[in-house]
Amino acid sequence: MNYSRQSNIGPFAILIAFICFITLIILILFGWPHYKVWKQGMDGQAALAEAEQSKMIQVQVAKAELESAKLRAEAIKLVGQAAKDYPEYRKQEFIGAFGEALRDGRIQQIIYVPTEANIPIVEAGKNNSPLQ
Repeated sequence: MNYSRQSNIGPFAILIAFICFITLIILILFGWPHYKVWKQGMDGQAALAEAEQSKMIQVQVAKAELESAKLRAEAIKLVGQAAKDYPEYRKQEFIGAFGEALRDGRIQQIIYVPTEANIPIVEAGKNNSPLQ
């Protein structure tokens, strides 16, 4: 039993395949330039959308920075007003910052300088009164 298989592709089928192939080539030749134009248009629209989004982000960042600056200015104004209204406020702020620096270990040595009205007393050991 000799089973040899022959393909039954006739000349008509070959002609149809050839015509389909030529039609496909012609469609590619005419369609490719139109596809390139369409693709460039889509690329342009994508770039435009990206630029608009980037601009919107920059505007939002600028608005946030402006709001932050306004809030910082208001906080500075409040601190200044508190310092005017309550003279001991500055002293308490200093003591708080000093205590925090001590806890964090940022201060290695403490040197005491005697002061009077926040002016160092440089002649603390001298007695200017004459002896009697």
